[in-house]
Amino acid sequence: MSMLRDKYHKEIIPSLKERLGTDNVMALPKLKKIVINMGVGEAINDKKHLTSAVSDLEAISGQKPIITNARKSVASFKIREGWPLGCKVTLRGNRMYEFVDRLINIAIPRERDFRGLNPKSFDNQGNYSFGIREQIIFPEINYDNIDQIRGMDICINISAKTKDEAKVLLEELKFPFKQ
Repeated sequence: MSMLRDKYHKEIIPSLKERLGTDNVMALPKLKKIVINMGVGEAINDKKHLTSAVSDLEAISGQKPIITNARKSVASFKIREGWPLGCKVTLRGNRMYEFVDRLINIAIPRERDFRGLNPKSFDNQGNYSFGIREQIIFPEINYDNIDQIRGMDICINISAKTKDEAKVLLEELKFPFKQ
């Protein structure tokens, strides 16, 4: 079991019970899944960009990403339907908790000009989404072997009823929000 998952069961659940005022453990918010998406627009001209993006995302997440294809043709961008344009990975279970642990403690503090995550990036179901500008903030990426700096979108799916419950969970997990 990962350290963060162990901490969630031993420390965060009792704290959530106290802060949310509920005794039922099943009613507390918890992480369901994390989706990491990396769009690679340069893959239109050169397929090597897509393979390097897939290898970077595989190193970051620990599992093989799915290549996503264009759904519609867009003439102004010279994109045809079905062309590969990006990659994504869905993390659940222990890999999800290990990724969140690395994200909070290692990767986010290494981001350049970081002032905190936006506390308003919750949707109505309590899911939290944010973007990262550089993949090199993760220690798994070798800086000498990258061909281009790419960003990624991270969507954290939370089983909360409201935005406030989801924010309380992420605050307990020590997400660095702006004050």
